[in-house]
Amino acid sequence: MRRREVLAGVASAGTLAGAGALAVYGLPGDDEEPRHDPVTIDTIEATGSSEGTVQIPDEGSVTFVDLFATTCGICKEQMPALGEAYDRVGDDVTFVSITNENEDQVPDAEIADWWDEYDGHWPVGRDGTSDLIVHYGSGTPIGVLFDSDGIVRWEEGGRKESDEIVSRIEDVLESERE
Repeated sequence: MRRREVLAGVASAGTLAGAGALAVYGLPGDDEEPRHDPVTIDTIEATGSSEGTVQIPDEGSVTFVDLFATTCGICKEQMPALGEAYDRVGDDVTFVSITNENEDQVPDAEIADWWDEYDGHWPVGRDGTSDLIVHYGSGTPIGVLFDSDGIVRWEEGGRKESDEIVSRIEDVLESERE
């Protein structure tokens, strides 16, 4: 009788372990890529940017997002590299920089002034819900690259050079042409 109880316990433990692994890792061969549901971002009237909204990721378009803060020193240092990357690939992708600083902290006019000071000339917006920054990290800057299906193909914090950004974007564009 004791032997049956032990075997039943072992079988139960194995079933629970298997169910836990399935919940965490999915089915074998189920390697679905990380996807982010679209978020509506309010864009700001500034050089190269008009007031309105943009969906991130932009369905049907390769999307590069730069998450930044106006108080971030590295973000300021990275602006020339972002500008060069945008100049090289901006027509082929949805390219946008987004801050999660709220309107009370940094009004739109201050972001527009900062944008001009650091030569921003592509769309800039505000993630009022902080959905993107919470999902992709707590520090800035963070670069996130989505393919046209909204799947994350590259995500990296810290300062990035224009050649690296352009290379990553071109890799995704090339894979979509195949």
